[in-house]
Amino acid sequence: MEHRRFEADVRQILHLVTHSLYSDREIFLRELVSNASDALDKARFIGLQRDDLRSVEGDPSIRIECDADAGTITIEDDGIGLTADEASEHLGTIARSGTSAFADALKEKGENPDALIGQFGVGFYSAFMVAEEVTVESCSALPDSESIVWKSDGGEGYELTKGSREKRGTAITLKLRDDAKEFADNDALRTIVRKHSDFVPWPITIEDAQVNRAKAIWAQSPSEVSEEDYTDLYKHVSMDWQEPLTRIHIRAEGTLQFNAILFVPQSRPWQLDRLDYKVGVQLFQKGVKVLDHADNIVPRFLRFVTGVVDSPDLDLNVSREILQQTPIVQAIRKQLTKKLLKHLAAEAKKEDDNIYDQFWTEFGHILKEGIAEDAGNSKELLVELLRFETTQSDGATISLQDLKEGMEEGQEALWYYTSVDKDRIHSAPVLEGFKKRDWEVLLMTDPVDEWVAMSVPEYDGTPLKSVLTGELPEDEADDDETKKAKDEARPLITWMGELLSTDVAEVRMSSRLTDSPSVLVDKEGAMGSNMERILKAANQQVGPGAQRVLEINPNHALVQTLARLNNDGAAGLEPFARLLLDHASIAEGKLDDPQGFAGRLQALMAKAADSMGA
Repeated sequence: MEHRRFEADVRQILHLVTHSLYSDREIFLRELVSNASDALDKARFIGLQRDDLRSVEGDPSIRIECDADAGTITIEDDGIGLTADEASEHLGTIARSGTSAFADALKEKGENPDALIGQFGVGFYSAFMVAEEVTVESCSALPDSESIVWKSDGGEGYELTKGSREKRGTAITLKLRDDAKEFADNDALRTIVRKHSDFVPWPITIEDAQVNRAKAIWAQSPSEVSEEDYTDLYKHVSMDWQEPLTRIHIRAEGTLQFNAILFVPQSRPWQLDRLDYKVGVQLFQKGVKVLDHADNIVPRFLRFVTGVVDSPDLDLNVSREILQQTPIVQAIRKQLTKKLLKHLAAEAKKEDDNIYDQFWTEFGHILKEGIAEDAGNSKELLVELLRFETTQSDGATISLQDLKEGMEEGQEALWYYTSVDKDRIHSAPVLEGFKKRDWEVLLMTDPVDEWVAMSVPEYDGTPLKSVLTGELPEDEADDDETKKAKDEARPLITWMGELLSTDVAEVRMSSRLTDSPSVLVDKEGAMGSNMERILKAANQQVGPGAQRVLEINPNHALVQTLARLNNDGAAGLEPFARLLLDHASIAEGKLDDPQGFAGRLQALMAKAADSMGA
């Protein structure tokens, strides 16, 4: 028996690995299985170069056994094994990875080291999170090498002795601490393997039965993958009982290497709009799952996506639990976003199914967030995916392209109306002039639409204008009666502008009203009323609200009556003028002064009764 000390500061580093590096103790099994997989890969590669390696009985595999009475777990493989010198070098030095050294050797030979999992050299020591003692029995596959036994309690050093193992490979036995005895359970071990190592490419057996899938279908060509396999993977990663609505299989090779399968669910998860919602994309590194929720691998506006991403180039922290924000991660994110949006665009062009319509119903308001969030990278693609109801679509949704193709002669802009009041939006007085001209107007009812409108000032060279700010052109050929009504209304409008100067920014004649006497619109350049309502509903400080513009319809009978009375110098018209402002407020669903309105209404009723001789 030979007792050796760890290198300097190993005790301190071991304490870090054991108590601080990993957030979940069950990770120890993932790390040891990954090391076993690497050993098998190494044996396979070296076996292609030389034919004198020790043979294996049966198919190479990884075997896990436990003894609840003894409180032990053993992880055994048929891999390359360790010599005495290798055991001292790789198990006696923290952050010295045999996998990493082997990967360097492969690169020198021009081979691809991407199948190797362990790159940090500390995974083995995660065993001490649950074990009070670790024993490694190993026999190198190299001929004439002697087997060894390495044993340590994670303290100052380790013991290295000659072993009796005759078959190649390694068996690591963990004598569990009292507070970790729950891991000596076959069902618990199966659960951990399926959670973290389900797609390791070598069979992993517990009680002589394989427990992992060992089939990472994202690494295969899409032509080799069946619909059943895709659906099975979706249900596995999403825990959804339904089939996915649509999917995309991405295999990127070259300077940027990754494989991915992304799914869009049929139904929106109820938590999707929560700020703490975690994206359902799982992150793998060469078949080993390292993150359940890779929030940084897709942008926030694609958080409805679920699936897997696997790349050998990802930069993780040493415990493989935190994704580092590097140019590689940003490049993968950009590629995933671009390819998924193009896939959705292709679905939108299909006429023989309603996949995109169903997608938009469930996730359209989430996708819109990307217009402002990711404008620099995806705006052009996102704009083509936008869909809205209109004043003429009868509940269906159309694209901006459809809207432009339907423009009427003389129409120089695409018009939209933003309002979260879905019940009143179709009957809003502000739309009357557009309906008269047969101009189709986008109805934007999601709160996020305010940001969409600000971010998309034009489409294909045609400006987008709000019906609440942009002024409609006046009819070029007014009849004599209309001209007379406008002339008579001008003094009334001037008088009302002075009367209501503290209530509104301006009173002006309207070119957008046909049936209603008045309407409130937004002042050009000021915060819109809909945006103000949205911010207030979110408890945001918006300061004093911007004053609105009151527009008067000179052709309405009430306005014409008030105009004649005003021109005749009649007194007592103030309540009636203010009723026009009340009417405009009520028409858009609010009334700031209900008590004043009630008094003015009583005055109007008294006047009406008096005029009728009651």
